[in-house]
Amino acid sequence: MLRHFPAVNIKVDHIQRDYYIILFAFVAVALCFLIDSVASIKLQYALGVAGWVSLITILAGECKHVRAQVFVAVTFATIGENFASIYMSGYTYRLENLPWFVPPGHGLVYLTAIVIGRTDLFLKHARTIAIFVVIVGGTWAVLALTAVIGREDEIGTLLFCIYLLFLFKGRSPMVYLGAFFITSWVELIGTSLGTWNWAAIDPASTLTQGNPPSGVAAWYCLVDAVAMSAAIPVVHRAEKLLQFFGLKKANESV
Repeated sequence: MLRHFPAVNIKVDHIQRDYYIILFAFVAVALCFLIDSVASIKLQYALGVAGWVSLITILAGECKHVRAQVFVAVTFATIGENFASIYMSGYTYRLENLPWFVPPGHGLVYLTAIVIGRTDLFLKHARTIAIFVVIVGGTWAVLALTAVIGREDEIGTLLFCIYLLFLFKGRSPMVYLGAFFITSWVELIGTSLGTWNWAAIDPASTLTQGNPPSGVAAWYCLVDAVAMSAAIPVVHRAEKLLQFFGLKKANESV
């Protein structure tokens, strides 16, 4: 099964830049949520602006396909946020709104998962890291399901099973490994600081869920599946629009 994660020695461009992005993402998430724990709605707006500026700046150094994936991920995740949080109340943000920093935050989290997965550290030790993720994630799911830690979490166990399916059968296993680390960080910091809280009962399935659910990284596997499928059509449509307005020649790339 773990042959899906070959330990290979692959040279990755801009290695230092990738680690800076990862460091920035983990620090920015904690700082943003810490500020939001006491923020007014106006300060949330400022955090949103800072989030967009940061995401756009980092994306300037990425290829067009990664930029397209992030664009799709932000769009899909924002629609999902409005449905799951605002409409279904599966989880609720502190001010019972959708904070402005959430859409660019989804873009940063998804991009960080991509960046983590392409680092030389993860590429060289993919199988070892996969084993670590399975053990830690599985232990978290079991302990949460039995309410040894936190409250009973049936949704988390289901999500972790879905995550494992993506991890070993999906087409972006390295991204999914990266997603486990950044999404776990986001959820643990966000819920501990009260940025949002998950409902004790999932309104869609009526299953119990933790705060946060243990297998929450599965949602970003779904986001990645959508982003991967839609990225190429988005790039082609963007190129056609630029050609239509005379901003790009037919043989040029975006």
